[in-house]
Parts: sequence; C-alpha cells; structure tokens
Amino acid sequence: MPAPLRNFLITKSPHPVDLLNAATRLFGGSIATSPLDGLRKGDHELRGVAARDFAVGYFASPLDVRVSSAGGRSSYFVNIGVSGAIAASCGGLNTLLDTATAGVVNPGDTQELRPARLTPSRFLGLRIDAALVDQEFTALTGRPPVSTVRFGFALDLARPKGRAVLLMIRSLLEQLDSGDPLFQRPELQRSQLRCIVTALLLAQPHSHTGELRDGPQPGHPRSLRAALAFIEANLTEHIALGDIAKAADCAPRTISSAFRDRLGLSPMSYVRNLRLDRIRQDILNTTDNVGTIAYRWGISHLGRFAGDYHSRFNELPSETAVRR
Repeated sequence: MPAPLRNFLITKSPHPVDLLNAATRLFGGSIATSPLDGLRKGDHELRGVAARDFAVGYFASPLDVRVSSAGGRSSYFVNIGVSGAIAASCGGLNTLLDTATAGVVNPGDTQELRPARLTPSRFLGLRIDAALVDQEFTALTGRPPVSTVRFGFALDLARPKGRAVLLMIRSLLEQLDSGDPLFQRPELQRSQLRCIVTALLLAQPHSHTGELRDGPQPGHPRSLRAALAFIEANLTEHIALGDIAKAADCAPRTISSAFRDRLGLSPMSYVRNLRLDRIRQDILNTTDNVGTIAYRWGISHLGRFAGDYHSRFNELPSETAVRR
C-alpha cells in the first residue's frame, strides 16, 4: 500500500509529544495516548482526516505507545500495517501488525503498540463510531445487538474475507487522496464507511457472528420498532412495561411476545441489558464514579445493579473502573 493521505499532514516533528497531541485531536478526544518506554525522539509524522462517524490516520513513528479509550465517544479501531511491523497487544491477546494482519480493537479496550526497531514502521488507524456498527448490524439482521459487538483481535488480510475489508479501506483512502470535491462530500464518505463496517461484520468473527450466519432476517414489525425507539429515547428515565406497550400502541402481553420472538428476551430484560452496556461504556470512558453513572442511566438500586452487572460482564463495576 503506498503512503496514503499525502495532502493531509497534521504534524511532522522530532518531538513525540507533538505526535501524541495530534493523535488525540484527530480522533476527537476518544483516545488517550501515553508512551510505554519514555519519550523517544525521532521522526514522528501523522497525516489524517476526521469526519462525523470516523477518523483515519497514517502514523510513522518509532514510539512505543499505550492507547486507551477516553471521553464519552465509544469507538472501534482498525489498525493496518503499511510497512515494517508493529507488535500489538490488547486484552491479553497479541499479534504482529503488518501488510498481512490488522488489529481490531473494541470500545473500552486498551492497546499497546511497539514498532519494530530494524525497519521503519508505518500503519493506518481507522476509528469507527460504535453507533455505526450497531446500525449496520441492525440492517443485516433486522434487529439491534442486545449487547456490544466485540470483534476478535487479529484480522487476517491474506484471506479472501480480510482482503475484502482491506480493499474497502483502500477505496476510502483513494477517494480522500483523489482531491475530487465529490469524494469530500460527507454523504459519499459515510456510504463508503458503511460498506467497510458491513464487510467487517461479515468477515471478522465477533460476539454476534452466529446471528449473521443465515443472512438478513425480516425487519421488525412497526410495534416493535416503536417500542425500541421509545426505550432508546427514554433509557435514562424510569421505564415500565406499560410505558413500552403504550408507545407501541398494543397490549403488554403482545409487545412482550414480540420481544421474545424477535429478540429472545423480555422487554424489561432488554432495557436492563441496554442500560448495563451504556453504563459499562461510561465507566471505561469517563472519570465519573460508578454511582453517578448508574443513577444517570436510571438505576435506583445500586445493590441489585451490582449483581446484574456481574451477571452480564462477569466482574463488578468497581473492577471495571480499575481498568480505565
């Protein structure tokens, strides 16, 4: 892959702090970066483009870094080697980023990147809003994911499915580099990004892969769509089954059956799981204390909340907070 984003230089400096600050700006404060082995001087370059749903950067630097989630934005990252090799680790998993292997990092995860010393190392970092992954998953299955989609870490770009993802990303970069004003339009960029996300969902194993094996499913009935929209809009408020049924314009028993038939769980279980997922994201991505976050998402009984949280994520909220 030739060096991309040639007309989008953000920084080129011998000072690593300039690179770290530029990366934070590019990715909209969704990451926090810190050096692993001190501030290593050298040639540090970052080129990049940021848009509403994504940002993509080309990094050339010998710096070993830790990259963790920060702020309120929940994002996925896809890192692809351009030249040389980078030893990457995330959640106890390790891989070597090069032209044949990419790394996929899930929301809330921390990654460590160590460029090889013998040859210059260059890589691409693509940030994708988590909301877009949920949207494309819903388009593929006819229903939103009941929990965060979590991808496997190493993406094999040498296999046909991985090559398809790589070709999509290359296409986006070529459009950005073309200089054609048409390709700078947000509508076209978003369309290209949706193709990348769809390819990623179909190519890379993840926590909801089984739901995609049979291809697209029938869309939700109107009543269920109305119920899901009501829950999303009122998730921070007290929600009762009667409220959901009223929003769906049907009886509580009818909407409960629709949830179980289409989503495999009751309406109130769906509300609980969605709240727990949002709380976990906020615990990992903000410095607010757990109690404040829980109350913000409509939790009134912290003892019961801790038990539900442990059942869903196999750890207590306080244990999650230690890792942010």
